[in-house]
Amino acid sequence: MKKLHTLIIKSYLGPFILTFFITLFIFVMQFLWKYIDELVGKGLEWYLVAELLFYASANLVPMALPLAILLASIMTFGSFGEHYELVAMKSSGMGLLRIMYPLLFVTFLTSVCAFLFTNYVWPKANLEFASLLYDIRHKKPAFDITEGVYYEGLDGYVIRIEQKDEDGKGLNDILIYDHTKKEGNIHVIRAEKGRMEMSVDERYLVFTLENGTSYEEILEEKKPHMKSEFEKEVLRFDLSGFQMERSDKDIFKDNYQMLNLVQLENAVDTYNLALEKRNEEFARVILRKTLPESNDSTNLEQANAADSAKVIAYNDIFKEHKTALMETAISQLRSNKTFVTSRANIKESTVKSINRHLIEWHRKFTLSFACIILFFIGAPLGAIIRKGGLGMPVVISVLFFLVYHITSITSEKLVKQGELDPFTGMWMASFILLPIGLFLTYKASTDSSLFDMETYTKSIRNFFAKFIPKKHLSIKEN
Repeated sequence: MKKLHTLIIKSYLGPFILTFFITLFIFVMQFLWKYIDELVGKGLEWYLVAELLFYASANLVPMALPLAILLASIMTFGSFGEHYELVAMKSSGMGLLRIMYPLLFVTFLTSVCAFLFTNYVWPKANLEFASLLYDIRHKKPAFDITEGVYYEGLDGYVIRIEQKDEDGKGLNDILIYDHTKKEGNIHVIRAEKGRMEMSVDERYLVFTLENGTSYEEILEEKKPHMKSEFEKEVLRFDLSGFQMERSDKDIFKDNYQMLNLVQLENAVDTYNLALEKRNEEFARVILRKTLPESNDSTNLEQANAADSAKVIAYNDIFKEHKTALMETAISQLRSNKTFVTSRANIKESTVKSINRHLIEWHRKFTLSFACIILFFIGAPLGAIIRKGGLGMPVVISVLFFLVYHITSITSEKLVKQGELDPFTGMWMASFILLPIGLFLTYKASTDSSLFDMETYTKSIRNFFAKFIPKKHLSIKEN
């Protein structure tokens, strides 16, 4: 029996590892296509791009893992059925659940590892990914001066070069606008030729200009401008702004995607306490503005008597005083309306923050549960369709994964909008696929021909045979 279990596990691990890395590669390419505009043209070192893709791939594992389990289980049991190995196992007295037992144990271990990954590794990967992507987005494009184009990448300068030599360092017809004084084009340098080189430490760009003229307007004197000619002049431009600076990761550490299970629970408790405190404060303010401080019957009677006295006194006031009092009352009502609206907006924002944290809290469990459910869908499907390889199993697994993924995204969006509670929204996809997995497992255990078209056509023929005479059927069959 141990040899059989070893055979089943080895037959499963190969397709699982293969499909996992294939699906992960596809998702990483999708990520790269999405953020390609943020990466191109900034002169990033290869190790920065590799680091970003590494953290992105860690972020995409929760999507690739369930699909890999589903596809590998279909391929494994489909291959067993196609080569009649499944029939041989059943003929020895083993049921389908008994055959699935070793892979169910492997899937359970995978689910535990998925939970540990989402709880400990995923938050740190998200933090590193968000920090690095933020730094790359705010990095200036790489220094690149094109012929005949005004280049504005250097702070305080605009440079135009008419022509470059073949080595890319020799320059001809150079025009430099100096805007460092921030008073317009008051300083212009023009040279016939020159040379552009980097300093040894690559912190400065050195321009060596030859046969040029410098024009500068003098705003504080009566002379219109100052003109000077030179045979050789050296300009140095600071390139420190083109270096990518890493930001402080503490900026992102409190985001809900960067928290583990305990931190999420603490954050939700903090939000709930703040929300409860605001509700109590709101109730006190509203009661103070609308009702007496105490609610006992004595004070209420006294308040009613006082209100009656106020009404009598109000009727004795002159008409112009009544108008002023009405305007004051309307102003107070507007103030109360503004106060209630602002409190409602604060409460809505707090509830949304709580829901986002609860989404991440439930996600750490739904991923592990989805791995088990998709295994119970994939293994029976493979036993029923009896097809291995990457043909039919890929089509069926992608369809089921799309149902799972689209349902998850839609329900999560409804939770963020406040139309569903976090528990229902995050577990909806699992609740939908669980009955399907149980149904397929039952059908496969009973050797049901669920996808055999001949079974359905035979049932249709038997149905119409009740209404068509037998002689007509025999003629058609002949």
